[in-house]
Amino acid sequence: RSVYDGEEHARFMEKLEARIRNHDREIEKMCNFHYQGFVDSITELLKVRGEAQKLKNQVTDTNRKLQNEGKELIIAMEELKQCRLQQRNISATVDKLMLCLPVLEMYSKLREQMKSKRHYPALKTLEHLEHTYLPQVSHYRFCKIMVDNIPKLREEIKEVSMSDLKDFLESIRKHSDKIGEMAMKQAQQQRNLDNIVSQHPRISGGKKSKKEACGSSELEVKNTSPMSEQDSGILDVEDEDEDEEVPGAQDLVDFSPVYRCLHIYSVLSARETFENYYRKQRRKQARLVLQPPSNMHETLDGYRKYFNQIVGFFVVEDHILHTTQGLVNRAYIDELWEMALSKTIAALRTHSSYCSDPSLVLDLKNLIVLFADTLQGYGFPVNQLFDVLLEIQDQYSETLLKKWSGVFRNILDSDNYSPIPVTNEEVYKKIVGQFPFQDAELEKQPFPKKFPFSEFVPKVYSQIKEFIYACLKFSEDLHLSSTEVDDMIRKATNLLLTRTLSNCLQNVIKRKNVGLTELVQIIINTTHLEKSCKFLEEFITNITNVLPETVHTTKLYGTTTFKDARHAAEEEIYTNLNQKIDQFLQLADYNWMAMEPGSKASDYLVDLIGFLRSTFAVFTHLPVSDLHHLRLLLQGKVAQTACMSACKHLSTSLMQLLLEAEVRQLTLGALQQFNLDVEECERKAQN
Repeated sequence: RSVYDGEEHARFMEKLEARIRNHDREIEKMCNFHYQGFVDSITELLKVRGEAQKLKNQVTDTNRKLQNEGKELIIAMEELKQCRLQQRNISATVDKLMLCLPVLEMYSKLREQMKSKRHYPALKTLEHLEHTYLPQVSHYRFCKIMVDNIPKLREEIKEVSMSDLKDFLESIRKHSDKIGEMAMKQAQQQRNLDNIVSQHPRISGGKKSKKEACGSSELEVKNTSPMSEQDSGILDVEDEDEDEEVPGAQDLVDFSPVYRCLHIYSVLSARETFENYYRKQRRKQARLVLQPPSNMHETLDGYRKYFNQIVGFFVVEDHILHTTQGLVNRAYIDELWEMALSKTIAALRTHSSYCSDPSLVLDLKNLIVLFADTLQGYGFPVNQLFDVLLEIQDQYSETLLKKWSGVFRNILDSDNYSPIPVTNEEVYKKIVGQFPFQDAELEKQPFPKKFPFSEFVPKVYSQIKEFIYACLKFSEDLHLSSTEVDDMIRKATNLLLTRTLSNCLQNVIKRKNVGLTELVQIIINTTHLEKSCKFLEEFITNITNVLPETVHTTKLYGTTTFKDARHAAEEEIYTNLNQKIDQFLQLADYNWMAMEPGSKASDYLVDLIGFLRSTFAVFTHLPVSDLHHLRLLLQGKVAQTACMSACKHLSTSLMQLLLEAEVRQLTLGALQQFNLDVEECERKAQN
């Protein structure tokens, strides 16, 4: 830059030219020194070039030949290369397919399981597919579709399993009746077996029927209780061997849907949702089951179906309790049972109050006992049911009293109120067997002869015993002590005597057109029934094994009942006599202004005295067999009292005739006629 910037450019160029000339001279010197070698080298290079040209021609020719020969090999190599590439691709594809095939197989298996409604295995397959197989091939598009469908499949399984659960709930609702019936049959068979074991500790070979097992109790009441022949046997399993297997709940209902649904919801972490839904639906079903039909009280089948449904419901719940872990628990079952017990008791109190048939009430009691025993066998407390039975027992007694009121009315209405004639020993023993009567004088008399009482005495006595047996039948299987049974029977019998029988006797005594002979016979009959009360006491003692001397033992009031009836009959005799006297006195037609008296007593008075004479002849002309009872009547002053009552009433009535307001004046002749009538009365009374 200093050269170009300065003024020494020309000088620099001169120096540079001189430098070039020096170098050219040195190069020339050197070339001259090596020229011969150079020439030799050029000569050799020319030779080499010729040889190289030959070699080139040979190589070119060889290459041409090689190229011609290698075209097929190149084609084969290209083909081999393509095959190797395809082989590598196939191998990679096989490897990928080996990873995808299990996924597809599992998915196909999942679909098949869902199609065949094997939802729990399908859920397990889905779990394996999601966590084991799909992660290995997650980058494929079809796998992403599967992953997106997994929640939908879970929801589908959930919905289908819930649908199966709903079908299951509907199934057990329909089958509750049958399940309860089978459970109650099982309980009945077990109770029959227990009775057989208790009655026959050493059972010989062979099968026993229910009737054979209960033979001793039937013999005890045979031909005595009206209920014995009408006993419905509602709980008997007729024509069935005791050893016959009765199907249980698991045999009548397929519980697998609820198990599957429970497992599915557990796997899906929705167990609590399932439990709440199941319990809610079963509570609703319980309320429906516990709602009794409005006409349940009309037939026993109505009660039986009601109880069968309740038993079936709780048998299913008990089965679920013991075959699942936590789906239902004891607290939930107890809560349902408390609700069921309160509603059942309320329904029984309501509907049983409509029942007026003692046979139906007794059958209902047997059904309630079996219902209680069945549920007690499953661990449910049933003490309140037995308390209700004690309430129904009072109603049963009332229905018995109504029934026996009709029985007594029929007996009293159909009686002829005449002593029972007997023509032979067989008839005599039959009546003595029905009614405890002993009379040495009557036994000595030849046939034909008569009992002092009419037919209603042995009939009423037999019906009282039948009433006692009917009361006893209700007390069976109530787990009552002998003292409680005895007290119950005695109280009911007292009501029968003091209310039912007493009212029937009073109605007979008070009815119109009852004759003096009938009243006298009623007095005789009630006297014998009064004496039979001690035998009724013994009868009750024999069937309850509770001695009358036991503390708190209720006494029978039969003696008072029959005494009251007898007194009412006596009063009715006196009243009837007085009414007849009044009727005759109405015929009295005194002429209070007559100047002269008649020659004899008044006609009405003669007729009245004739009536009284024939009436009192009833007391003095009884049959020979009744003489003993005539003495009873006389000792009781019935005849004397009747006579005195009639005379007193007659004298009072005659006095009233004189003192009537209409009689303002009378003559001596009228008084003499009246005095003649009074003297006639005195004379006849003395006779």
